[in-house]
Amino acid sequence: MDHEFDPCDTARPGPGIVIPGFGRELPLAAIVRGIAGGSLEQVTKRLGILHALRELGVPVYNDARAIERSVDKSMTSFLLHRAGIATPPAWALESEAQARRLVMTETAAGRCVVLKPLFGSQGKGLQRVGLVDGRPVALPDLADCAGLAYMQRFVAQTEGPACPGFDWRVLVVGMRARAAMKRVSPHWVRNVAQGARCLPAVQTPAIAALAEAATAALGMDYAGVDLVPDASAPGGAQVLEVNGVAAWRGLQSVTDFDIAQALVDDLLQRRLGLGLDLARGSGTEAGAKAWAG
Repeated sequence: MDHEFDPCDTARPGPGIVIPGFGRELPLAAIVRGIAGGSLEQVTKRLGILHALRELGVPVYNDARAIERSVDKSMTSFLLHRAGIATPPAWALESEAQARRLVMTETAAGRCVVLKPLFGSQGKGLQRVGLVDGRPVALPDLADCAGLAYMQRFVAQTEGPACPGFDWRVLVVGMRARAAMKRVSPHWVRNVAQGARCLPAVQTPAIAALAEAATAALGMDYAGVDLVPDASAPGGAQVLEVNGVAAWRGLQSVTDFDIAQALVDDLLQRRLGLGLDLARGSGTEAGAKAWAG
């Protein structure tokens, strides 16, 4: 869904929104593959369209509520914690004094935290503060962080030049962990967009269960779940983030599993109740009237 998509129109007869290519009709379903950035008002309107589609009875694959929960990292942390899923302690603070006291407490305990943009993605804008590599690093001014400090406790790994650290990205589709990869990098930020290497990974039952539970906690149809190894945690890992509009180019490069087909099949089967023979048939109403936003 981008800035050229302006469907709200209550001046004409009909449902009150106009989807490009559908005239006055509604799609049978919608798949959300992205929400373009913009002002608070623009993003609110774009999410509002997804809410409107749901109110009109159109199945939205990762609907607005799921997107809101996953985009807001503090809400993700809250929901994971509430569901009893292993995830690093996190704080969201507007008070600079409170944030600095928290960093001082973590520093005194020999720990550091990761300062993240609340709505960030692709590993951009991440900073470690606290005791970092044996030296204290202060929290920057909150004015430089949109006035809010979202901090997540850093989970350290034993690593070295011959054994760089890694995390897992697990793709969950229809509440089943379907594919996974390791993201390997000597840098502690291990997003593919920041240069991490993608390697095939075999899902253990414990890792798959964690990813599936995280996806369920956020009420998502599909998700890219990021997990960091932690031998002290149940299942041997902690969930860092749950991505509701996850990119999959890196994962697809190391797996034969057809990700795009799996998403479409799950939407048509589980959400629309269609058999695969009908759903994949050429010229079907479902194939003609699905919309990817």
